[in-house]
Amino acid sequence: MTHVASQVASPNVPAVTPASPVFVGIDVAKDKLDLARSDNRQLLTVSNDEKGIGQIIKLLRDVAPACIVVEATGGFERLLVNLLIDAQLPVAVVNPSRVRHLAIGLNILAKSDPIDAFVLSQFARLAEPRLTQKRSANQAELDALITCRRQLVAARTDQGNCRLATPSKVARQSIDKVLKALDLQIELLDRKIRELINSDDDFKNLDKVLRSAPGVGPVLSSTLVAEVSELGTTDRKQISALVGVAPFDHDSGNFRGKRSIRGGRTQVRNVLYMATVAAIRCNPVLKDFAARLAKKGKPAKVIIVACMRKLLALLNAMVRDNLTWDQLNVVKMFNASGGPRHA
Repeated sequence: MTHVASQVASPNVPAVTPASPVFVGIDVAKDKLDLARSDNRQLLTVSNDEKGIGQIIKLLRDVAPACIVVEATGGFERLLVNLLIDAQLPVAVVNPSRVRHLAIGLNILAKSDPIDAFVLSQFARLAEPRLTQKRSANQAELDALITCRRQLVAARTDQGNCRLATPSKVARQSIDKVLKALDLQIELLDRKIRELINSDDDFKNLDKVLRSAPGVGPVLSSTLVAEVSELGTTDRKQISALVGVAPFDHDSGNFRGKRSIRGGRTQVRNVLYMATVAAIRCNPVLKDFAARLAKKGKPAKVIIVACMRKLLALLNAMVRDNLTWDQLNVVKMFNASGGPRHA
């Protein structure tokens, strides 16, 4: 596809002076890429392949943008993002819903590829998104295996529900065959995930540290290894926000609303939830923490979310300091005190 320059029809947004940093938005489709810049209204359209991306990289190297924003589009953005990172250009992959909220806030109600590219450039300028880091081939492979396993587990759940609602014996037999095939594939993926983790020294050590915590099994450990590369490199508040277990205020004037969690990495949070439910039963530190919250009259769901946040913070500290569960100060103090506190 030959690149085409055209004028972006954009709404009234504060002008950017020539001396200002340049922010770039790239709207990704299966076959093409639309690029918009904050310093002019020209739109560049190229093919979504190495040749087209090469044109973008050549242009952006001369421009030296402060940030390039790309939406997560289910995989169509991967080649672009990887090549931009290889070219040492600052790129951030963001959630499309966040970009759409900004568009509504800017009173941009229309939606098209050129407009989306322009909004992405404004998102880069206003939202200061976290830059994406280059992932190793093993981490990309592990992420793909984890994602595939998650999809198969969801399919198994759907088929199991269908079986319960099916009165036909023949239909149930057919579903049973599907369930058996899904079980076999999930078992195969579990073996492949374990083999990949054991073949990588960094993954193996990280997995060993994480699984030393009571309640942390292979599914949570592999999910954190694959999808939370920030674990151990940031503080407990930031890691809680990344996973989506940080409480946000809901206040206005004298009104004090209930704090609630939102955003973050939903799939990771779902796995963490199930692991925490188990950990509250078998992990003495979390069990004591949950009991103290229950004594204060906290609702069950609030207790679980608080335990999720505490478990994640402890795992973050373990990875940061390369400590196993029993080496944590909070665990040593808990064991030295003789167990649960009754305050």
